[in-house]
Amino acid sequence: MQKYSQDTHQKALAINLDDRIYGTIAEIGAAQEVARWYFRVGGAAGSVAKTMSAYDMLVSDEIYGKSSRYVSRERVEAMLDKEYSLLIRRLSETRGSDTRFFAFCNTVAARNYSGTNECHGWVGLRFQTEPGGQPNTIILHINMMDDNALAQQEAVGVLGVNLIYAAFIAPEGPVQGLDGLGDNLNEGRLEVDVADLNGPAFEDVDPAKIGMAMIRNHLAEAVLFGRDGKQVPPNAVARKRAMIIKRTSTRYSSVIDSATFATAEASLQKEVPDLEKPPLKVTEFSISSVHATMGSDEDKNLRHLRELISQEEWVMVTRLRQSYKLTDYLRRYSRFPIRFVMGVSTFAMLLSEQFYVDSSGGLLEATGRLYGDTVRVYVQPMSIMDFRSHLDSVGLAPDWVSVPENCESVNLHNIEFSGPTRLLHLYLIESGWVEQLKPS
Repeated sequence: MQKYSQDTHQKALAINLDDRIYGTIAEIGAAQEVARWYFRVGGAAGSVAKTMSAYDMLVSDEIYGKSSRYVSRERVEAMLDKEYSLLIRRLSETRGSDTRFFAFCNTVAARNYSGTNECHGWVGLRFQTEPGGQPNTIILHINMMDDNALAQQEAVGVLGVNLIYAAFIAPEGPVQGLDGLGDNLNEGRLEVDVADLNGPAFEDVDPAKIGMAMIRNHLAEAVLFGRDGKQVPPNAVARKRAMIIKRTSTRYSSVIDSATFATAEASLQKEVPDLEKPPLKVTEFSISSVHATMGSDEDKNLRHLRELISQEEWVMVTRLRQSYKLTDYLRRYSRFPIRFVMGVSTFAMLLSEQFYVDSSGGLLEATGRLYGDTVRVYVQPMSIMDFRSHLDSVGLAPDWVSVPENCESVNLHNIEFSGPTRLLHLYLIESGWVEQLKPS
């Protein structure tokens, strides 16, 4: 993650010492760790108009209105609406001419006593970039990865300070300032998988660019876009749902293969006819996959992502290099069937040791983690010309895998690997972990 020179103490103090920044901090579910930073560093009277924590559900309902879920976007938006409007109504007349007001709110489920709950939350900031100006709003969905509640609370506190600092003081402005959301947090402690920005400060910012920045700065492993092009928390749509995944990179076409998805869905329904919901069909774009063009630049990645999103289908951008890491990620949310759809050349790459140099267990570990429990791979045939071109482009040795002479179409069953990989290939087929994708 990118690191500013300022630590959390310095960031909080910078806000406190600017008497033109003034606001409310309201927190539910993970103590009052953001507010605590401003009191801890001193001078909080310069920036904090009110802090509160409506922890009891009935009390929360009385203040913000009833909600079907308390850790939700709906709840954090109700908190922002209430606290910001109160602040403006109470203080705009006396100090609105020279003060930039803000309301910071969060609703978070930290680790419970039993350690059995999902640890996530919603964080919101509504703020003015100039006195009397129209408000801007930042909404974040976070996943807390620490293994105890105290550490999770501390991480939320640091994130909150980073967010307020980014909005008001970061020299790059509030958009670029968001690159510092992970400052002073070790990687793996907290993820931000949704960042929704609205208001005059963000008129020229689109969700794709923000999502790409979140991946680039290691704030998230994956960012999911819905059919409307907006970021969606994966836990909201993938939970307890079957999925069909087709991986892509800038090397491939940016046209989403709807026909292949339809064929894969028909095959899955034959395998598992009693699914309660239709599978979630996602085109996943990894900026660092083993199939990505070496040296591909950010502009090219962003164009590819925007083209995918424009087709109004589910799209996920990730920084996950190998397919087995995507299995690990998706298994956070669902134990239901997952089907990867890929060309036969990509399947061949799955069996190449050269793509697992960063894995201590190499090919065998990667294979075991990819195909665990209900994960399977559907393999598409392809022309011999495309097959050879793809393998050549990633530097695979020509004698590592072979096809019959005069073969025009390569498929799962007519490729042959050299060495012990030949036995692994046969094992995957005979065990049913992979199968040929046949047109319905």
